[in-house]
Amino acid sequence: MNILIAEDDLVSRTVLEKTLAGWGHRVVTTCDGRAAWRCLQSDDRPQLAILDWMMPEMDGPEVCRRLRALRCDDPVYLILLTARAQTLDIVEGLDSGADDYLTKPFNRLELQARIRVGERVMALQNSLAGRVQELEHALDQVKRLKGLLPICSYCKKIRDDRNYWQQVEEYVMTYTDAHFSHGICPGCWAVKVEPELLQLGVDPEKAKYQESHLAERGESR
Repeated sequence: MNILIAEDDLVSRTVLEKTLAGWGHRVVTTCDGRAAWRCLQSDDRPQLAILDWMMPEMDGPEVCRRLRALRCDDPVYLILLTARAQTLDIVEGLDSGADDYLTKPFNRLELQARIRVGERVMALQNSLAGRVQELEHALDQVKRLKGLLPICSYCKKIRDDRNYWQQVEEYVMTYTDAHFSHGICPGCWAVKVEPELLQLGVDPEKAKYQESHLAERGESR
């Protein structure tokens, strides 16, 4: 996982960086809040950030507030790191938009556990985002089929959004999971098929039986 460390204290920043890198994470470091804010606005921003509460330029809670105000589709998991451990401090930090809170000096096992929680949350968010995209795509297809479809008055072909004319069944199969089996309705059978069969000397009733038997099995001529 890509992780941002925003910590102005060199010793704490170095310990965090080596610890996280040792666990296999890709680490980006900054030493003030404004640099962290710029990093979290980039297109390739880290998925998780560990922010010191007290930093030059901008403190950790302010970075959290600004990031949450963006209402991103891919939110970053934010952990505040501070020596302030009073209940009111924890409440203030979480209210600013942080997802978790870790006090200094941090315990390595506790840090690792909280990062694992962040990984699980991010995995769930990514999964949910994928489901939302699938739902939006499905709804878009439904809207297409519910809308006004341009259809030829003669051949009954439908014009799609690329100005390409398709057979009705081709259009429906493109935008839905429906599939077609072809048969002959009674009206077309009487008007179109029977006269041709009689000219060929074929018994129409026998041919109709064979046609209906194929339709039951989902086949067509």
